[in-house]
Amino acid sequence: MKIEISGKGGCGKSTLSVLFARSMKKLGYRVLLVDGDESNIGLENLAGIARPVHLLDHLGGKKGFKEKLNQPMMVDNPAGIFSGKQKIDDLPEECIASSDGIELLVIGKIHDIGEGCACPMGVLSKKFLASIEPIDNEIILIDSEAGVEHFGRGIVGECDLIVGVVDPTAESFKLAEKMHNMAQNADKAICFVLNKVEPAIEEVMRNQLDGKKVIGVVPKDDTIFIESLEGRKLSKTLPEVDEICRKILMVSK
Repeated sequence: MKIEISGKGGCGKSTLSVLFARSMKKLGYRVLLVDGDESNIGLENLAGIARPVHLLDHLGGKKGFKEKLNQPMMVDNPAGIFSGKQKIDDLPEECIASSDGIELLVIGKIHDIGEGCACPMGVLSKKFLASIEPIDNEIILIDSEAGVEHFGRGIVGECDLIVGVVDPTAESFKLAEKMHNMAQNADKAICFVLNKVEPAIEEVMRNQLDGKKVIGVVPKDDTIFIESLEGRKLSKTLPEVDEICRKILMVSK
């Protein structure tokens, strides 16, 4: 199954993507963690995984990728990676890095000033997710870019489930409502996880959302917060995350 983690910038998407990946690995799944955020560069640090060659760079960067898109899809053409369904094991070895049983693939990043828009990365994300076909014991977790632009690009349409991460801010509540409406209009399953929650505000946060869509609460944790703040490998997991992952797997079936 393909599960996209969405939310506003700073809500904890990348942190929870790593924690979810570890929990699902513990539950017996093979997990491919996909970095789909062209701006955020911290996911590999939080996961403790050496940075692999970015998929966009493997395909020749923005210019090379655009040229390949205009070529016929042939077996010996590098763009043939999108010519049909593929498995995780079919992906270029240099584009996969792993640690603690978690595999990481990075779609691409903005490297230089004035290099232009991130549209090719959006196209690449959509084509990649449309072509990849996990088997029964495999999960693909996509740490998406912040906001809802990936909804507009149709990237979420290639996923089986959207998990919205909501932190204690009014902006996050408003974005969650927008994501819910957009997912509903696209007939896509969506659920929400409350993050960085303290007991005194949990009820207030729950009251801002459709209670039926909230599948779990992740408490504020100083160790995880500081490690995320400093961009270090996360050193712990939370029982609440394990329970959320069990619910995600149930919703995805």
